[in-house]
Amino acid sequence: MKLYTYFRSSAAFRVRIALNLKGLPYEPVFVHLAKGEHRAAAYAKVNPQALLPTLELDDGTRLTQSLAIIEYLDEAHPAKPLIPKDSFGKARVRSLSYLIASEIHPLNNLRVLQHLKRALGQNEEQINTWYRHWIADGLAKLEAELSGGRGKFCHGDAPTMADCCLVPQIFNAKRYQSDLAPYPNTMRVFETCMQLEAFDRAQPSKQPDAE
Repeated sequence: MKLYTYFRSSAAFRVRIALNLKGLPYEPVFVHLAKGEHRAAAYAKVNPQALLPTLELDDGTRLTQSLAIIEYLDEAHPAKPLIPKDSFGKARVRSLSYLIASEIHPLNNLRVLQHLKRALGQNEEQINTWYRHWIADGLAKLEAELSGGRGKFCHGDAPTMADCCLVPQIFNAKRYQSDLAPYPNTMRVFETCMQLEAFDRAQPSKQPDAE
């Protein structure tokens, strides 16, 4: 398999974690988001959405959108499941995943930050304030969800798709120097995840294209 990825892409980071947890080898294909390579005509032939990641399967079929890719991997390679089989567990893991991937991340991704700067004339400190505001808003919601203590990870005692989403979001929060002290349950799960080689090996600084 080939994974079109960028070391700082949160969505690609999620899929790197999932592939590592599944023990699935892949060939990384680097697409430099900051240089706009995802908008090039050559990449449009790979992914018409012009987004990362893209997973290319052995037969040349391509999949897009990180959570859809993770769900595909879980169905195609059911060992070490990332989504529970029971109805409640499945719904809860998806709910936590969507909270991060649909509520927190879109407000702070590169496209939004660039629009704030280029079109709306916001300076660096104003952009950073925007970023931290939405991180705080989203992590407060996540902290409330995790306060029940349903195991070592986001849900239960094994990592799930929700943990694949959580870890990249915390990396982003740290990069923008967000205050993470108000989220002890969230950070407990993060630290538990980072003790696993699958999460550690997927982090941005350990990617071949890291800068």
